[in-house]
Amino acid sequence: MSGPDVAIIGAGPAGLIAAERLAQAGHTVAIYERMASPARKFLLAGRGGLNLTHSEPIEALLSRYDEARAWLEPAIRAFPPQELRDWADGLGAESFVGSSGRIFPRAMKASPLLRAWLARLDGLGVQLQAGRLWTGWDESGALRFSVRGGGEEIVRPRATLLALGGASWPRLGADGSWVAPLEQKGIAIAPLRAANAGFTVAWSPMMRDKFAGLPLKRIALSFAGQRVLGEAMVDADGIEGGAVYALSGALREAIAREGEAILAIDLRPDLTEPELANRLTKRRPGETLSNHLRKAAGLSPVATAVLREAADGPLPTEPDALATLIKAAPLHLTGMAPLVRAISTAGGVRTEEIDRDFMLKRLPGIFIAGEMIDWEAPTGGYLLQACFATGVAAAEGIGRRLSSAA
Repeated sequence: MSGPDVAIIGAGPAGLIAAERLAQAGHTVAIYERMASPARKFLLAGRGGLNLTHSEPIEALLSRYDEARAWLEPAIRAFPPQELRDWADGLGAESFVGSSGRIFPRAMKASPLLRAWLARLDGLGVQLQAGRLWTGWDESGALRFSVRGGGEEIVRPRATLLALGGASWPRLGADGSWVAPLEQKGIAIAPLRAANAGFTVAWSPMMRDKFAGLPLKRIALSFAGQRVLGEAMVDADGIEGGAVYALSGALREAIAREGEAILAIDLRPDLTEPELANRLTKRRPGETLSNHLRKAAGLSPVATAVLREAADGPLPTEPDALATLIKAAPLHLTGMAPLVRAISTAGGVRTEEIDRDFMLKRLPGIFIAGEMIDWEAPTGGYLLQACFATGVAAAEGIGRRLSSAA
């Protein structure tokens, strides 16, 4: 029984970038992927414009990882956004900075980049073994794979990288089935939870029927001392979107503790409360309140509808009180969308289980990267940035181990 120098389990960004680095260093590499083709979630993420990373200063970028910053920082500094851009440019996917500071390939999709990337890996001799579901280890410590179509494959590499993703969008391959084999080996794993997902709101039937699917543009959301500018989307079940996702971790934990979270929505963040109140004093006789809010406060119909839902009764007509509500409309969030509908996963292998080379301390020779590890970040390029950076860091760690064992 034999195998490659390195077996990489999972053909997402973390696994593919690690394969590239290791093959370039002269190691034989095989990637084992349960799906029929690689990087399914990566391709889906690119449908709306592949957000590779973010252009903000490195200190601001690192702050987006909150509690995970301390251990992620060395990996991200070693493979920062500019190096990720250079890498993408080298594959012909020239990148640019969008108006929001996010970085995208010119093609605004993942497929051209992935095709060029897979061609590069093929040229480096990396083997891609699709239709292989990793089921754990046999009695001798070799990797076990269930082969699509029947049968089992046993592989004994010199080192293994686990890059199996989280558990969101399981139809694309990442379903968290890796939890059981690792827990059987004594690896501590934080429960997998939804991240970057929408939240449920008890909308009125009118709100659901008339306004579901409409955006709230140029708003600010506040919760637990954090304030985020951006956009959100009303859906039949509640609210979602980039500004919501940026607060999703804190909102999720508050709901778990208290059963609900009250999100404050500023529907006119560009105006101060006194400026808004002054505008609202100029209501013409006979003018409906909805029309007045549209003309004087610049509120869209969906924003006015959200304001009415937040008021939970008649809207105040006095300008100061109305301005106060517009600047901090309280929205009661009662739950979070399930993990299968989330963009990403919180939880995973606890960081105390991993050494500085991204090797599992209890399983020498087994490394880990990407979304399997217990970290989370908002959308905006931070997710892919950390996946790429941990893949590179794990490849470096594997390289050092193989060199020391040679």
